[in-house]
Amino acid sequence: MRKKILLLTDFSEASYNAIVYALELFRAERCSFYVLNVFKTTYNLIEDLVPPKPGEKGYDEPKKKSLEGLNRVSNLIASKEEGNPFHEFDYISQKNKSLLNAVEEIVEQKDIEMVIMATKGLTSDNSSVFGSNAIQVMEKIRNCPVLVVPKQAKKQIPKEIVFPTSYRTHYKKRELNYLIDIVSACNASLRVLHITNNGDIDENQEEHKETLKEYFEGVKHSFHTLSCVTVSTAIKCFVESRDSDMVAFVNKKHAFFDTIFSKPLVKEIGYKLKVPVLVLHDLRN
Repeated sequence: MRKKILLLTDFSEASYNAIVYALELFRAERCSFYVLNVFKTTYNLIEDLVPPKPGEKGYDEPKKKSLEGLNRVSNLIASKEEGNPFHEFDYISQKNKSLLNAVEEIVEQKDIEMVIMATKGLTSDNSSVFGSNAIQVMEKIRNCPVLVVPKQAKKQIPKEIVFPTSYRTHYKKRELNYLIDIVSACNASLRVLHITNNGDIDENQEEHKETLKEYFEGVKHSFHTLSCVTVSTAIKCFVESRDSDMVAFVNKKHAFFDTIFSKPLVKEIGYKLKVPVLVLHDLRN
């Protein structure tokens, strides 16, 4: 059975790099890739009472640009793939009010198993790690994992993936299945990183740690601890010191985003993300 993966593009270099990363990550797996570009119609709110429809200039011109862009992406992918028999592609040009709405629709319609996108696209500024579209997709798309890829990420299969945790949450095995699958398929090593204010863990945390050991027993893994540092600093230092290739976490009620990727904090610590982030979801939310 083929994996169904949604690739988002706004025709920026960053979005193309994310596509190339996805092709490399799943190079040896049977996949159906859906390449989505969302376009918006152009019209004057004062002069036009209703948005333009097919056959009208305000609709047809953006649609044409979208289709032309997807054709360019198709040609780039064809040259990169070199006839990979495991991969097939479907290109989708869709009008929608927002990228998030379009992604939600395609994920539901196509039974998508993973969304892959760039951290930032054409319209994002340089003062934040993630663009607004990436933040929305990571937070709101909750029925499949989301992988966000920074422009400077190494386009190679990950060999070490970091999983930060406080051990305060009892994860369900099914919440981590996709992470385990990637670690296994890539023959990578999983580094479980415990971040704490002190070096001790209580009985409840110890139970959760033992549960993770059981979940990860089929893949190469190890446990690590950093204390007396902020979560963001701990992840940054750990990833950079080990030259890790990916960070994965379970997004629980957006708490991670509030503490890690808020714009002021990113500016404060000067943290520039260089590795892809795999966002899994708490199935109880």
